[in-house]
Amino acid sequence: MGIKDIPAVKLKGVGDGFWLTLDTSRSEEELKAQMEKLFKQLRHLAINARVIIDTGEDRTCDELVENLGAYLKEAFDVGVVTPPPVKRSIPVERVRRRDLSRGWTHHRSEVLMLRGRVRSGQKIEAKKHILITGNVNPGAEISAGGDIIVLGRLLGQVHAGIPENEEALVFALDFRPTHIQIGRVVSSGVDSGAGCAEYASVTEEGIVVQDYLSGNPFGNLPWPQVI
Repeated sequence: MGIKDIPAVKLKGVGDGFWLTLDTSRSEEELKAQMEKLFKQLRHLAINARVIIDTGEDRTCDELVENLGAYLKEAFDVGVVTPPPVKRSIPVERVRRRDLSRGWTHHRSEVLMLRGRVRSGQKIEAKKHILITGNVNPGAEISAGGDIIVLGRLLGQVHAGIPENEEALVFALDFRPTHIQIGRVVSSGVDSGAGCAEYASVTEEGIVVQDYLSGNPFGNLPWPQVI
């Protein structure tokens, strides 16, 4: 059996999507050709599916994964395309077992949850995350050490990830803040007019606002964590 007889792409179903294992010694065009054959067989099952592209021990394939992900989205309407989740270290695995064993029934948390309208002139602060089930009016100020989640209309000023946590995000069902800052990165007000749930996060381009369902910002979290 020659090398051309060995599949360059292997596919298996995992959870709500598919796992692709690639032979990165093969050309990008050859990988695309084999992926095309596999995804044509999947037909409608590929639409909006989550796809993990695994390049094995090769850690130099970020551009290849990005190109193949863009190809799958355009050609087969797949949903989120990501590399494999980072393997948990032993200390992280111990934390996971601790969290799952003790549960959350009486856990003391610094997360702040509010229900109701935050009015102009009000200032809300929390050491960790903030969850507001209500609207945030223009002139209100929300600050948190972690994420800011608004299950309503966000029209005020927000600063997540205080002081330097640029992995934090800001989410709202109606996303129109007048000022937004995540960690040290600042952006002027955003009014996308998309009419759907959106979130802001820090990328190389600065603060970027994305559709929540297509971006799936929490998709890579491995298990429920005590916060």
